Amino acid sequence: MSPVSIPEFVRLDGGNVSLVLDCRGPAPLALYWGVALDTGADGAMLDLLAAREDAPCSPLVAAPLALTPLAGQAFPGRPGLLAHGDGLRWATFTRIAAVRRPDAGVVEIDSVDEANVLTLTHHLRLDRHGMLVGWTSVRNDGQAALDLEWLSAPVLPLPPDMAEWVTFEGRWAGEYRMQTQPRVMGAVVKENRRGRTSHDAYPGILAQGVGAGEQAGEVYAFHLGWSGNHRIYADTLSDGRAYVQMGELFMPGEMRLGPGQAYRTPALYAACSMAGRNGISACFHAHVRERPEHARLRAKPRPVHYNTWEAVYFDHDPALLLKLVDAAAEIGVERFVLDDGWFRGRRNDRAGLGDWFVDEGIYPEGLHPIVQKVRERGMEFGLWVEPEMVNPDSDLYRAHPDWVLGTPPAPQLVFRNQLVLDASRADVQEYLFGRLDALLREYPISYLKWDMNRDISHPGGADGVAAAHAHVEGLYSLLRRLRDAYPGVEIESCSAGGGRADLGVLSLTDRVWASDSNDALDRLTIQRGLSTFLPPELMGSHVGPTDCHITGRRVSMTTRVATALFFHMGLEVDLLGLSGAERTELSAGIALHKQNRPVLHEGRLVRLDRPANEEAFGIIAPDGSRALYSYTLISEQSGYFPGRLRLSGLQSDATYRVRLIWPDASLKSPLFSALRDGVVFTGSTLIAAGLQLPRLHPQSALILEVVRVPQG
Repeated sequence: MSPVSIPEFVRLDGGNVSLVLDCRGPAPLALYWGVALDTGADGAMLDLLAAREDAPCSPLVAAPLALTPLAGQAFPGRPGLLAHGDGLRWATFTRIAAVRRPDAGVVEIDSVDEANVLTLTHHLRLDRHGMLVGWTSVRNDGQAALDLEWLSAPVLPLPPDMAEWVTFEGRWAGEYRMQTQPRVMGAVVKENRRGRTSHDAYPGILAQGVGAGEQAGEVYAFHLGWSGNHRIYADTLSDGRAYVQMGELFMPGEMRLGPGQAYRTPALYAACSMAGRNGISACFHAHVRERPEHARLRAKPRPVHYNTWEAVYFDHDPALLLKLVDAAAEIGVERFVLDDGWFRGRRNDRAGLGDWFVDEGIYPEGLHPIVQKVRERGMEFGLWVEPEMVNPDSDLYRAHPDWVLGTPPAPQLVFRNQLVLDASRADVQEYLFGRLDALLREYPISYLKWDMNRDISHPGGADGVAAAHAHVEGLYSLLRRLRDAYPGVEIESCSAGGGRADLGVLSLTDRVWASDSNDALDRLTIQRGLSTFLPPELMGSHVGPTDCHITGRRVSMTTRVATALFFHMGLEVDLLGLSGAERTELSAGIALHKQNRPVLHEGRLVRLDRPANEEAFGIIAPDGSRALYSYTLISEQSGYFPGRLRLSGLQSDATYRVRLIWPDASLKSPLFSALRDGVVFTGSTLIAAGLQLPRLHPQSALILEVVRVPQG
């Protein structure tokens, strides 16, 4: 048999990005990843450009920063693979055995460790937008078990002039807050052990150059598509090399591979940009919008959403709900979602979870009257569920206490009066699918709001083995089964707000609930952070009550509408308690959203760099013919007058008519008074000079419509 031919270098090109892999050594490594190279650039040239001289007290040849750095290669940082068999087989050292090119944008590389009998496989795909998607797998080729403690998705190097790390953190009702810290020697580590994506340690990180921001600068982004425990390890070695490792975080003994078994990491999504964080978002948004699993979202406009939670909470009254149906239809709502409180025994959060039967005491005719009324009024019907959870005070728990995750004899952590079902169990999956299937068969439900309101604090199965990984895989399996059985039903990923909003769960769901806080000012920060990775049409954003029940803050209807209008717009307010003026303004806002929905849900999001007390961004149509820009003054200006609003993202050589379309109120500013009827400006002046903003009260918002004027 002739030896396998291994290419010295492998190059992938997509969008404005190039990736060059070096396969000359025992392990594949990324020699270059960044802005697209010309066709004359080759691996040997890049290798010479990166050549280093010997350094004192250092190896003559540095251990490679491979796609999986290995202990057997004496890598001085964290190995990308940590595994052993009874304390042996830990010093992995592989050699490349095969390189496959299924198509021009994909490479798969097998590397074999004959001594420790395992195979590593790296899969990398660079799409036409410049998104790099990759995973790593390890297969146990031995006759004894292999205990896997850590396997990173493909490890990618960073240019030496990346000066800062940006992480995404927060809490319940305050997610996706961006934190910047200098890149210094050593590691930035973010770990999540909450059993879901989490509110405080989102699986995404950016590396950016000096002075980089939303609109300019060099930025590299990493996101792990996994809905459970994870680790981010962003390291700078003493020799200056920097890299990012991302992967699933295992509980002790959780991942043991028997002979012939393999484990594959969640997908890593990575992008780079020379146009600031907006360039990162352009890449992520284009990639997500093109995924085949989101074809249903492209088939029709995203329906304006009404959710009953903040109108009725647990106090379900069919007569009142029928009035809400009428009120919602009258102002233009297209989907009516019945939230928590519809099933047996559910009068508060202490009972009922798991008993997914309509409560006959509240709904003697089932949900049929309300569903019929919703559909008669031309709306879709949606329903809230929390399938992974169970209350101890429920028929399900009394019948099957062994179905919950736990680590006895350790007591369960009290958390919202509920426990977590072990979704990896076949009997649990059958029960949950059976109950959801029965509801979907009985009622024309077009939407499920799938919630998860607590962490998985004790992720142990009935066999005593850690089950955090198995739970997430079970969740994915259940969602996949539902999607196959009911391809027309949309599913929202809600987890006490934004606790599960990664690209893994979004391969099986159609929307995320970004936060339980409907405070419009908090939402500006939350939506800015999450929009780094997700396009607007996947992010639920609702007009909440006048007084936010979480922050206690009162925000005008004008600003609440302006904050929700740019995303997947919804309402979560007592419509029957609104004044006539509020109802009229809300209806106008919904009509404005519908009028501009094609731009908002297909266009390019451009966040603007503004002072900390302001928020501004725009969405520009794919053909550049239209755009909407949002500006909000969060708190008082320090001086008498605000600055200018430069409309980045427009074409400098075009001409535009600019019009103020929200709010419908007079402003004293001469410019903004003129903008009521629209004023024509050149693109270069809008970009370079900008619009002098008017004096506004804090918590005020404006929306500008920008339409390209035909030339000649």
